[in-house]
Amino acid sequence: MTTLTVREVAVPALFYGTAWKEERTAGLVTQALEAGFRAIDTANQRKHYFEAAVGEAVAGWLAAGKGTREQLFLQTKFTHVDGQDHRLPYDAGAGPAEQVAQSFASSLEHLQSSYVDSYVLHGPSLRDRLSNEDWQIWYAMCELERAGKTRLVGVSNVSLPQVLELCRDDGIKPAFVQNRCYARTGWDREIREVCRAHGIGYQGFSLLTANRRELAVPAVREMAARTGRTVPQLVFRFALQVGMLPLTGTSDRAHMDEDLQSLGFELSDEDVAAIERVAG
Repeated sequence: MTTLTVREVAVPALFYGTAWKEERTAGLVTQALEAGFRAIDTANQRKHYFEAAVGEAVAGWLAAGKGTREQLFLQTKFTHVDGQDHRLPYDAGAGPAEQVAQSFASSLEHLQSSYVDSYVLHGPSLRDRLSNEDWQIWYAMCELERAGKTRLVGVSNVSLPQVLELCRDDGIKPAFVQNRCYARTGWDREIREVCRAHGIGYQGFSLLTANRRELAVPAVREMAARTGRTVPQLVFRFALQVGMLPLTGTSDRAHMDEDLQSLGFELSDEDVAAIERVAG
């Protein structure tokens, strides 16, 4: 698996996302590992993820001797109570730092691991700035990194002002920003530029589902025909070449194999530019 280096940590270039898979989660994660994915993204948010099933699949893959824990990159998230349903992984009455501790301990149990590779704040509580509660959560997450319980920390579903706020802080800067990525915003260009300036890895999700209309234009279809690639392969390859770590959540094994093939070819500068301005 091709890797990129983020804060001196080797990170697999293409993530497998596990949201909205419910009872299919363990089987699909097993298929993804068999296909060659080595980075798995999940969250301790039972409303949209089945983290324990991810751990079941990983444990089975390891027990079968298919690989080692060190070859995997496991990323999970802390989710505010507003983003949860009744199946909370912490005491809703506890303080923010204690909620982080409880959720993280639950994640380790689910994933059957003594550490995670990346721990992500699953969206701040406000849209345009960080609240006091967000800062308490962030500092608690940073303590987990200092203690060696997570190798890296990051944030997701964040606005430009929030990223800039985190970068101005004197503490640990996020290693990752993970956002839904829209072609109509230049594929989150402004935030990607801030990430590049501060050595932050940008993870893009919903690259396909958030951009169905833009990717259906003749120019993209013609590029696929000319290059002999699928549209998803073009998009993931574009993402890699502009410095993005893309996520794919496909439930189809053949598509898993096809998506991984995006690691094995390059687009011309002209094709990269064409995809970058596809919504323009």
